[in-house]
Amino acid sequence: MTDTFHTHVLRITTGSAETVYDLTGDCEAFLRQAAGGRDGLLNIFTPHATAGLAVIETGSGSDDDLLAALGDLLPADDRWRHRHGSPGHGRDHVLPAFVPPHATLPVIGGRLELGTWQSVCLVDTNRDNPNRQVRLTFLG
Repeated sequence: MTDTFHTHVLRITTGSAETVYDLTGDCEAFLRQAAGGRDGLLNIFTPHATAGLAVIETGSGSDDDLLAALGDLLPADDRWRHRHGSPGHGRDHVLPAFVPPHATLPVIGGRLELGTWQSVCLVDTNRDNPNRQVRLTFLG
C-alpha cells in the first residue's frame, strides 16, 4: 500500500485577520512527488474546529466576497453560546458546518483536476489561532 497512499501535513500561519489562504500550489507540489503521474484522489483535511476548506476562485474578489458573506451569515457578535476567546468567537465554531474541514478532489495524470478559475483554499475566520495544519493525502 505504500506505493498508493501518501500523506503530508502542511503547517500554515494565517495571521490575526480572517483569511482565505490559497493552498493550490502546495497541493500541486505534493502531487508532483506523491502521485508520480498516476490518477487518483487528493483528500485535504484540516483538523481544526474553527477552519474549513473551499474550492473557490481567488484573486478577483471572490475570496473577499466569501469572507463578507460569512460575516453576514455568522456575525462576530455576542449571540453565540460558545463564548471563550475574542468577542464573537462562537461563530468560528459554526463555520465548519458551512465550509467543511475536508475536500476530496480528482487527480488525473498526477495533476489536480480543477476548473480554470478554481483554487483550493483554507478558510480561517478565527483570529485567536493563527497556526493551522492541513493534511494532504493522495490515494492512487
